[in-house]
Amino acid sequence: MTAITSPSRRQVLKLSGAAALTAGSTSLLSGVVAASPGSGPHHGLSVFGDLKYGPDFTHFDYVNPDAPKGGTFNFQAPYWSFNQNVLTYNTFNSFILKGDAPPRMELCFDTLMVRAYDEPDAVYGLVAESVEVSDDGNRFTFNLRPEARFHDGSKLTAEDVAFSMLLLKENGHPNISQPMRVLSGAEVLDEHRVALQFDGTQSRNYPLDVASGYPIFSKRYYTAYDFKQSTLTPPLSSGPYKVGKHAVGRFVEYHKIKDYWGKDLPVVRGQKNFEIVRVEFFRERQVAFEAFKKGTVRYREEFSSKNWATEYNFPAVVDGRVVTKVFPDGRPSGAQGWFLNTRRDKFKDPRVRQALGYAFDFEWSNKNLFYGLYKRTESYFENSEMKAEGEPQGAELALLEPYREQLPEVVFGEPVTPPVSNGTGADRSLLRKANELLKAAGYTRQGADLIGPDGKQLSIEFLNNTTSFERIANPFIKNLKRLGIQANFRVVDGAQYQARLNEFDFDIANRRFAFSATLSDPIREYWTSRSADVPGSSNLSGIADPVIDALTDKILAAQSKDEMNTAARALDRVLRAGYYWIPQWHKNTHSVAIWDMFGYPPEPPRYFFPVEDLWWIDPEKAKIIEEAG
Repeated sequence: MTAITSPSRRQVLKLSGAAALTAGSTSLLSGVVAASPGSGPHHGLSVFGDLKYGPDFTHFDYVNPDAPKGGTFNFQAPYWSFNQNVLTYNTFNSFILKGDAPPRMELCFDTLMVRAYDEPDAVYGLVAESVEVSDDGNRFTFNLRPEARFHDGSKLTAEDVAFSMLLLKENGHPNISQPMRVLSGAEVLDEHRVALQFDGTQSRNYPLDVASGYPIFSKRYYTAYDFKQSTLTPPLSSGPYKVGKHAVGRFVEYHKIKDYWGKDLPVVRGQKNFEIVRVEFFRERQVAFEAFKKGTVRYREEFSSKNWATEYNFPAVVDGRVVTKVFPDGRPSGAQGWFLNTRRDKFKDPRVRQALGYAFDFEWSNKNLFYGLYKRTESYFENSEMKAEGEPQGAELALLEPYREQLPEVVFGEPVTPPVSNGTGADRSLLRKANELLKAAGYTRQGADLIGPDGKQLSIEFLNNTTSFERIANPFIKNLKRLGIQANFRVVDGAQYQARLNEFDFDIANRRFAFSATLSDPIREYWTSRSADVPGSSNLSGIADPVIDALTDKILAAQSKDEMNTAARALDRVLRAGYYWIPQWHKNTHSVAIWDMFGYPPEPPRYFFPVEDLWWIDPEKAKIIEEAG
């Protein structure tokens, strides 16, 4: 089973992945709009290529513009999301490091622009009716819609936008504030015009990330309330929903704003159809599943292969009230695995890290635990054109060549891939290779114990916040013990788990990081030197390598999609050759079970799966379900 869920919709930009550019670059964003910079106001922006939707579009193609409104959509909180332990919550401030916020708080906040989910890197105006880009691509002037309002009826103005951006840069979560270093200023031009100035080292995509992913706060509200403090007081916001009923540890509801100012805009039409979006919290997965079987929860994306293969045979499935569906997922599958904390001395030697990977028998696990539903993850950019394959050639080799003396030779051959076992669960040939690597790293056997150069037995703790992953980790741990390694699986509560990850207080932790099809500055927070020691960053492994830093710069300096993909493949080779993680598994579909009362577009958009945005209650189907009890 995949014990790690897909990242929340919240702050898509934070997981979009990309880094800042080398200083001194100019015109980095030439071509960022459908027309050239300096050519006048634009209704949308795109990093590479033309926009799909023209200035007069009425709605996105992937929505039902006539979708009925009303009803409640409820679902189980995922077991992992960005900056959330999601087994409970203790704050509604989801944009700082302190505290744990519930998923979907982004429903409450408007942004300057919004992503189109059927384009890899295009955004269109929400609060901003249009945007002007300077000739050098470093200054973005947003023309705001005068009708934009906060929920208390007060105007949303340029003052609020400038205040919000600077507030996030100074006090936001590290995954927000660190990339925002490239924002050099926010200038109020008049009540409805604001300019964001970048320092020229930003990636092509990052200004679009800022425009489409960072919330707009009320300056008046956050002048009175301390933004840096966690709080269970629902914030004043301006989005299509606001925080409604809630009970910590049980549920939170987001109630639709009936007179939401933007409800008729093309970027909103056909979306936000539910009257209430309700997130249910369960401390155990089985309890959550039972709630779905009873109809307490009406939508469930299944992340357990065991459940998907064996448990969907209860009465509501048999009589057709519950249906199962598989939806395609066209996004990069991302990096899911066990991440090794190289800040700890025992993981500093890459031979030790490589050896640990030989002890995980994916083939046995896939057959015996996953029912053959998964593929082995190999790349940080799995299921995308950014995945490295074959030997580096041409432009990709040219990027790597200057660093040959700093890189292991394996980088210049076939990319590193996880070992393939014989499926027995204890492949002796793989364990023998692991033993040889450990011996070369200075480890010796003393009876059943593996003793390191420091004279201590090698011990490893797998940290998790749920017991459901234990059945997968235990066979892995059994093989580690065959190597003489003392290993154990430790479960802590959600708050402690998140706190320990924030402080990098762990040996091995499992996570999934998903990246968008067009990379942006936040990828610096996953593997570059500047994020290695920043508490709360996503650089769990503590990667700090100047070559990786330089290749990340190359990605963000790319002037075309092909250049970006080429640089990403080069980076992928180097990351994989560092053995910073033990890759797990993936699938390029969404396994969904629903009580058959929903309507949804016939084809989900390729680059996202925002159910609570695009689906609706089908009145006729809902009536049948309700009458059936």
